[in-house]
Amino acid sequence: MLTEESHRPTLFEIFFDLVFVFALTRVIAFMDDRLTPLGLGQGLIVLALLWVCWNNYTWLGNSAVADVGRIRAGTTIAMGVVFVAALVIPNAWPPRGGSVNGPLMLVGAYIVLRVVHFVVFFSIAEASRQHALRIYLSVSLVAWVPLVAGAVLGATAQIALWAAAIVIDYAGAFLSSAFGTWTLRSPGHFTERHCLVLIIALGESLISVNSGVGLSIVRGSVILAALLGLVVTISMWWLYYENSAVGAAEVLQRTHGASRDRMAVNAYSLVHFPMVIGVLYIALGIEQVLDQLAHQPVGRGAETQLNWIDSVALFGGTALYFGARLIFLKMTVGYSVRRQTVVVGLALLLIPAASILPALAALGLLTAFVLALVVQEWFSPPGRDLPLVSRRGA
Repeated sequence: MLTEESHRPTLFEIFFDLVFVFALTRVIAFMDDRLTPLGLGQGLIVLALLWVCWNNYTWLGNSAVADVGRIRAGTTIAMGVVFVAALVIPNAWPPRGGSVNGPLMLVGAYIVLRVVHFVVFFSIAEASRQHALRIYLSVSLVAWVPLVAGAVLGATAQIALWAAAIVIDYAGAFLSSAFGTWTLRSPGHFTERHCLVLIIALGESLISVNSGVGLSIVRGSVILAALLGLVVTISMWWLYYENSAVGAAEVLQRTHGASRDRMAVNAYSLVHFPMVIGVLYIALGIEQVLDQLAHQPVGRGAETQLNWIDSVALFGGTALYFGARLIFLKMTVGYSVRRQTVVVGLALLLIPAASILPALAALGLLTAFVLALVVQEWFSPPGRDLPLVSRRGA
């Protein structure tokens, strides 16, 4: 059953997102276990594969009701496959070993997810949409070749080939939207789905508190750090949901035709990915702060320092989140990116400072930085003076 303009996310889609949550927690745990530039890069590649799948099923649910008929059957299969993919993520890179071939298992799960999506989507799509699907499928088939080759070869070749496959896959999505028609049937459904996935990412910041502290005896510095992490998470939530998402959703609702479709692809399907990655890196950085504070000898917890990769996760993730959010605002409400590019630059400049400060002070610095932006936007919201003009596609 095709969706209508007023369609909203179903409980079944939210259930699907819960499985996606499990996959995200596995990736965060993987990066925490290998907190090196290489480990962060490997985690990013896996997250990119997961994002492609989540995004595809979001478009599917926007086109047809997800909790009935063949869509429900296909999504149920997809949930099982995502669950298996999440389990083998720690074995996705050969040095981990294991009784299963992790790389091939992950690639196989990814391809199954994509095939199920294409089969179901082709069965319900209009003729105009099928042309876009054929373009996307053709390019995706090319992308799957380096994925399989990378899983077989391993080592450096695996990283390079998987990264190339992701670039090809994303290019396929771009080409299919440029030369085909990806009709956005329900703007409300689409914006809510992306709001939900960002909520999932923000939830990782809270889960990181448990991961960092574990079952250690809680001391005052740990409680303070946990509260600072909560303030950062609330601030990130406010900057997106109160000061970005509502205005952007109204613009998408008032936009029509090809302009609406392009905005959905660019501002949501593409730009939300670095926003989610930024939040997850921040969660990883908060977890490192809490881990150090909770497991240092009594009396020395406040003296511990973050290493530079921890600082990159904390403040680099912040810069990535703010940068992606500014691009999102530019694409939707027309907000001038130049007004706050200094925020992104300042976040990057704070990385060296965070690496020489005590861990708790570094987290305090991040909290003060984010709160300063909240206060600034409280008095001068982005796009406040920009009229929401109805746009018509060609």
